[in-house]
Amino acid sequence: MSDAASSGGTSHGPDGLRLPDLRASDADRERVAELLREAMAEGRLDMAEFEERLDATYKARTYGELEPITRDLPAHGAAKVSMVKRPVSEDPAAIDWAARMVDGEPSSTGGFAFWSGFSRKGGWVVGRQFTAFAMWGGGEIDLREAYFTERDVEIRCFTIMGGLQVVVPPEMNVVVRGFGIMGGFDDKATGVGTPGSPRVVVNGFALMGGVGVDRKLRKAEKLRLKEERRREKLERREARRAAQLEGSERHRLKHGERHELHMRKREKRREGQGPTGSQDVPQDSPGDSQ
Repeated sequence: MSDAASSGGTSHGPDGLRLPDLRASDADRERVAELLREAMAEGRLDMAEFEERLDATYKARTYGELEPITRDLPAHGAAKVSMVKRPVSEDPAAIDWAARMVDGEPSSTGGFAFWSGFSRKGGWVVGRQFTAFAMWGGGEIDLREAYFTERDVEIRCFTIMGGLQVVVPPEMNVVVRGFGIMGGFDDKATGVGTPGSPRVVVNGFALMGGVGVDRKLRKAEKLRLKEERRREKLERREARRAAQLEGSERHRLKHGERHELHMRKREKRREGQGPTGSQDVPQDSPGDSQ
């Protein structure tokens, strides 16, 4: 956004529209969200302020709605018009969140378990809200490979003498707000994710049961790390083998040098001896004995 616009002016965009009225793109919202993440990491915002502003960011439709969100933060003005769509990350292993956002209806809006269990995992489509209930049973809600119809998702978990498990990738933006009554509601997964990540809020309650929210690597990432460890192991093995061969070669050369030195010493000793193997001694003449 231009200086004029950020100061309340009437700056116009390339199409003649006032920038505050110009529709913001997903990339613009993500740039503002990234500023908020940096501000929270630096201690400029607490978690409550961060969540409130992040929620307003993803709901914003125009630059006029985005601009006040970062007005009191350094590097204000990140919500500028950009006609170039840049990749979210240079890391090839990073999740392409833009590809995870789809249109249409969710695959499932809820799960129910009574003396039984249910599972939602793989490439299923998650809607704005998913409700899970388990009584004397259990359920698994795995979002690591899921697709999303909305950027703001609410997972509602209710359990009575049962258990529910929510699994999210490390790159996801997660907020846990549930509570337990004679039970437990795990909130260790609360934290920010990578740019473009959906915001997943897990709430509800656990009565004499438990709800766990864990960050786990995706299957593809596990395979990648496994392959990387295998490759590093092979490289270390080859390095050890090369070191052993180099050591053996040095030992062989050193042994050959010692053998050659020993042979030269023997040759010198032979050169200093007579034909009978003893040193030559001059013989007395017959007149010397008389």
